[in-house]
Amino acid sequence: MLLEVRDIHVHYGKIAALKGVTLEVEEGEIVTLIGANGAGKTTTLKSISGLRPLTSGRIVFDGTDISKLQGHKRVLAGIGQAPEGRGIFPGMTVQENLLMGAYARKGTFREELDEVYELFPRLSERRTQFGGTMSGGEQQMLAIGRALMTNPKVLLLDEPSMGLAPMLVAQIFEIVREINQRGTTVLLVEQNAMQALQLAHRAYVLESGRVVKAADASGLLDDPEVRAAYLGGDLGVD
Repeated sequence: MLLEVRDIHVHYGKIAALKGVTLEVEEGEIVTLIGANGAGKTTTLKSISGLRPLTSGRIVFDGTDISKLQGHKRVLAGIGQAPEGRGIFPGMTVQENLLMGAYARKGTFREELDEVYELFPRLSERRTQFGGTMSGGEQQMLAIGRALMTNPKVLLLDEPSMGLAPMLVAQIFEIVREINQRGTTVLLVEQNAMQALQLAHRAYVLESGRVVKAADASGLLDDPEVRAAYLGGDLGVD
């Protein structure tokens, strides 16, 4: 098992954000977390990447307990994240933003840079453009590309479709599929539950900081409760 999250509890002050979340991600999978706003999806990703400390529980990555490992060391271990809101550096060029993804690594990064530009030709065309002047879709591509520059074993994606037009959403999801087919495991948090479940191999449903369902993604697409809560009932629209 590449990633194991075991009964983790996380608090913001006295408020319990996660109340015993347990999940697994096998190497080569796309796993998605779905749920309403405030369910704990983003907090789960932040806990895995080291941005939120655990109150209790543990996280095991590639056979090693990383529960107390510093965030930058988790990056070096193979955990890359494209955060909610993209978090690009507006005053840096596209290429400078991408190279920031490799800041903790040693050596040259030409191979990774070439692969990012192959996946995102638009970034290659605009490598000297400042990140802050790019469209929302281009910034999302840049955020994912920067995360790939860490050479991750698992890529954490937090709401990659947020604020994007439907055509761009389809493009982003197709690129995520391509990244996975090239060998990178993906843990995806996504409000667009329909597309997330169509893309993923397995899925977990979070409610109020707890996992309430876990199944193959195709099975959850047909689950009446999931359809009613997240897929627009019988219509199956987000």
